[in-house]
Amino acid sequence: MSVVVPDEILTVTRMTEAEMRQEIAVMLFQREKLTLAQASRFAGIHRVAFQHLLASRSIPIHYGVEDFEQDIQNLRDMGRL
Repeated sequence: MSVVVPDEILTVTRMTEAEMRQEIAVMLFQREKLTLAQASRFAGIHRVAFQHLLASRSIPIHYGVEDFEQDIQNLRDMGRL
């Protein structure tokens, strides 16, 4: 599924497409609709950068089983496990 944000909305909000994706990702994460991994992917930024974005807004990080499993898989992919 694709979501189209009209250029008018980006102009009115004075946001880039990347900023809009980050705002949506933060909102969905905060409402616990997306995990940390899912939200950072949606935002198009590395998970650590997304965590910094959340921290800058004083939004607590919910670190669940899916996030843990994704971290384990990432470590395996990098040959560290």
